[in-house]
Amino acid sequence: MKWKKRIRCFLIGLLCVVLAVLGVVFGINGYVKYSVKERIITSKEAAQMKDADCILVLGCAVWSGGKPSYMLQDRLDAGIDLYQKHAAPKLLMSGDHGRKDYDEVNTMKNYAMDRGIVSEDVFMDHAGFSTYESMYRAKEIFQAEKVIIVTQEYHLYRALYVADKLGLDAYGVSADARTYSRQSYRELREILARVKDVFTVAVHAKPTYEGEVISIKGDGNLTND
Repeated sequence: MKWKKRIRCFLIGLLCVVLAVLGVVFGINGYVKYSVKERIITSKEAAQMKDADCILVLGCAVWSGGKPSYMLQDRLDAGIDLYQKHAAPKLLMSGDHGRKDYDEVNTMKNYAMDRGIVSEDVFMDHAGFSTYESMYRAKEIFQAEKVIIVTQEYHLYRALYVADKLGLDAYGVSADARTYSRQSYRELREILARVKDVFTVAVHAKPTYEGEVISIKGDGNLTND
């Protein structure tokens, strides 16, 4: 009987711990979303701003042959549309180019140039390995002060939260142009990512790479490799 009582007490204690952890996780998740929801705007509202330094398009998977995935293509189309509506004079493509055989940012820039955007107006952040690093480098390396972030809505909350905590005046435009496979998995993973980045911004972590300043108000060709 003593063993049964001990096991019961252990299970109750474990359940309390699990519930407490879940409470913290979902509490932080709700706080992140609520704190920036007013910063998600329509493309029409973004086009009326006129004073943003750049449109920051966040990277995503690139398929073999250098073709953007559906999610990335939708982000690029939304960013190009904002540029053509004169929401900002520059595009900043931020993504993963940490290996020779995988290159998000050149794919993104080439996609924009194929649609008539001049090279000098398209900057590449080759070291945007995470949402946090993309925001950090947009401010510290590219010297942006006000940005329009383009990604899918589920991702915008975290991007906007990180941007705000790092001192960027940021607004977000959703690039949800279709239904994406495995979206439920992404939504769940994003909850944990929001919690992680709350702590990341709290310690103001350094990115993988910093490097020399390249003003977003200059020539995007300076980021060519």
